[in-house]
Amino acid sequence: MRELKNWLGILLGTAILSFGINNFFLQNGLAEGGFFGISLLLYYLFHIQFGVTFLLLNIPLFFIGYRMFGWQFLLKTFVGVALVSFFSLVIPSDITPALSDKLLAALYGGVVNGIGLGLIFRFGATTGGSDIIARIVSAKWGHSMGKVLFTIDILVITIVAAIRGTTIAMYSLVALFIAARVIDVVIEGVSASKSAMIISDRATEIAAIIQTKLERGTTLLKGKGGYTGQEKDVVYCVVNRDEISRVKQIVHQLDPFAFVIVSDVHEVLGEGFASFKNKTTH
Repeated sequence: MRELKNWLGILLGTAILSFGINNFFLQNGLAEGGFFGISLLLYYLFHIQFGVTFLLLNIPLFFIGYRMFGWQFLLKTFVGVALVSFFSLVIPSDITPALSDKLLAALYGGVVNGIGLGLIFRFGATTGGSDIIARIVSAKWGHSMGKVLFTIDILVITIVAAIRGTTIAMYSLVALFIAARVIDVVIEGVSASKSAMIISDRATEIAAIIQTKLERGTTLLKGKGGYTGQEKDVVYCVVNRDEISRVKQIVHQLDPFAFVIVSDVHEVLGEGFASFKNKTTH
């Protein structure tokens, strides 16, 4: 059942991604980063179908990826690439009308592509291309995948600027940025929780009030002042977004000189939050 859910998620993600490419990028003359951008440029220059180019560009990388990372990586990559190529060939590019406002097209395209890619990644597949190159460079020379992917995207956008003009390149960068943010949301979820780390001389009292008034668990960590060398307890807790203001009020009332660090938490599993049993492992 779980495997079926994964395949359906990949299928949906590739369909959404292909819809976004056809109806917001191709329809409005925009480009993308990585192999998506190269395939779009070849379409604009030589009218070669995006799906055909995208598949052909990935074929040499399939063999390199297989030799370095094995069959499991190859299968997931091939499925992602093949489905994107297929859907981009069968989904019409005139479902949505061309937009006179390129910025609006970039925003819509970024959101739709981000949703599609987020689903693909979340359910265990990839779209090949830059991802394979980044993995190879990381494995051989130790460079981080993030830096390699960023370099490839910037290189492709620079080529877009030279061929399609700086205006199209700037709109494409907007779409790339929006897609990256949406991918994070789809994979990790919208941050509905906050964590607080509280350094105070009254840590035990603060922890007790958070537990009684908010009914949230707390953890007391042992700390030591770097300057004073004084031993201190540090309170760590995770609460819902709407509860963090109450935590700060409690701390301020007990110790106005406390040091408080508040951070976003993308996923919380355990009592009072999401259940482990309801969380699917991909």
